[in-house]
Amino acid sequence: MIDHLVYASNDLPSAAAAVAETMGAAPEPGGSHVGRGTYNELLSLGGATYLEVIGPDPSQPRPEGPRPFGIDALTAPALVAWCVRPRRPLLAIVEEARAAGIDFGDVSAMSRRRPDGVLLEWELTQPQLAGPLGRALPFMIDWGDAAHPTDTLRPAVRLLGLDVFTPDAKRLRTALDIVGVVSDVEVHGSDATGLQARIETSKGDVTLSS
Repeated sequence: MIDHLVYASNDLPSAAAAVAETMGAAPEPGGSHVGRGTYNELLSLGGATYLEVIGPDPSQPRPEGPRPFGIDALTAPALVAWCVRPRRPLLAIVEEARAAGIDFGDVSAMSRRRPDGVLLEWELTQPQLAGPLGRALPFMIDWGDAAHPTDTLRPAVRLLGLDVFTPDAKRLRTALDIVGVVSDVEVHGSDATGLQARIETSKGDVTLSS
């Protein structure tokens, strides 16, 4: 299933304020990703799915490498990636996908501390934004025994569906079959790669795009 959507900006406060104005619900503080130079705010999308609004963290020094999701090069907020939560081990999926010629990258560990002091730890694959499928290919996450972010989020808005556009729809569908993504996602053949999330809000249906 879809774990979360990533809405990135080079200015998190302004992006979060724009989301709140558009959707009639304000994202809630998430936490800092230490060493990566980012922090986030989160908005429930219904069930165990959420929107991550992410940007540069002014409390951290600039990281040695680029911040994730191409944040440093963004001139406006954009839907830059999507994350899925498979039902089986990430390493098994990565290996099966590589055998089929699809690279999800390596599995690595990450963590952040919630505002209430609780440490969240998880494993994930890194988004392959420079790969053949770009942002159309989801990255994957395994929360293990950690609390899920939606456990503490107030109900806000509801994700109606995600449209994924790619020049290589066949390869993407193969990747999603391996992962086990079966609902909430529509794959469209297109000249360009892109994402569009359809969200039901108190102000009417809203679309977030890449």
